[in-house]
Amino acid sequence: MRKYNSRKRILVTGGAGFLGSHLIDRLLERGDEILCADNLFTGTKRNIEHLFNHPNFEFLRHDVTFPIYVEVDQIYNLACPASPIHYQHDPVQTTKTSVHGAINLLGLAKRVRARIFQASTSEVYGDPAVHPQTEDYWGNVNPIGIRSCYDEGKRCAETLFFDYHRQHGLDIRVARIFNTYGPRMHPNDGRVVSNFIVQALLGEDITIYGEGRQTRSFCYVDDLIEGFIRFMNIPSGIDGSPGFPGPLNLGNPGEFTIRELAEKIIVLTGSHSKLVFKPLPADDPMQRRPDISCAQQHLDGWTPQVPLEDGLKKTIAYFDELLMAGH
Repeated sequence: MRKYNSRKRILVTGGAGFLGSHLIDRLLERGDEILCADNLFTGTKRNIEHLFNHPNFEFLRHDVTFPIYVEVDQIYNLACPASPIHYQHDPVQTTKTSVHGAINLLGLAKRVRARIFQASTSEVYGDPAVHPQTEDYWGNVNPIGIRSCYDEGKRCAETLFFDYHRQHGLDIRVARIFNTYGPRMHPNDGRVVSNFIVQALLGEDITIYGEGRQTRSFCYVDDLIEGFIRFMNIPSGIDGSPGFPGPLNLGNPGEFTIRELAEKIIVLTGSHSKLVFKPLPADDPMQRRPDISCAQQHLDGWTPQVPLEDGLKKTIAYFDELLMAGH
């Protein structure tokens, strides 16, 4: 296998999704060869069609719940529906994607001795009793609720990654991703940023669940991808031992209420949409904000650079173009 300081052949699962497609763009820019695997359940070829003629890009339609046999130097596992609408559509399959997918990709990484990245989530903290959330907090998760297929699936995937790390010396990276937004988000994924922007652009009422006092932190996609790449670039030890495995919070520590977000989007779109309030879904967390001091320590001072308003303007422009094209 090639060394880490030469051109790498990298497998990105979930590569046709929102985050995966942005990650692939960055990896191709630096000269890597990319194998993008996606079953297109929530991903779309529209996100990667600009890459189809790229000499270092290859697309494979594949479901990670089945084994994959390829030769690669690194693996980024981003495969899993990440919005409640999509992961609750088939909760059993969601759990399989997280758990069976992790088993299959860890088995691949063990065979080819590849460094492997797991896109975990802030949902492992559940409805947190600690604020902001640090990596040593174990979480407050309902194991039998409607969100459990995703929350517990990701928690089990983390368990598998760290057991492979301890038992087999596998070089792992586990990142806990907090709310991220930007161009290529799915317009019907049920997340607050995409929901609010689409409703505002269409002049529809903006739906807020609860009273809108629950808080979230919003990280622009470019900042998050920079964190991914820096995390994977942490070198192994001099003796060949694995590098820092995480878990590592990646997100923007700026905190906004859901109502503040809706009002800001109305202003930026120039919409006349009204706010309407509906009951809060079960197990919806009231607070979510990352403590990123660990990431700043290990990733050369990494910190998000894009202010919320600037990122929203870019995201609004993307959705406006998407809606104009009839998607």
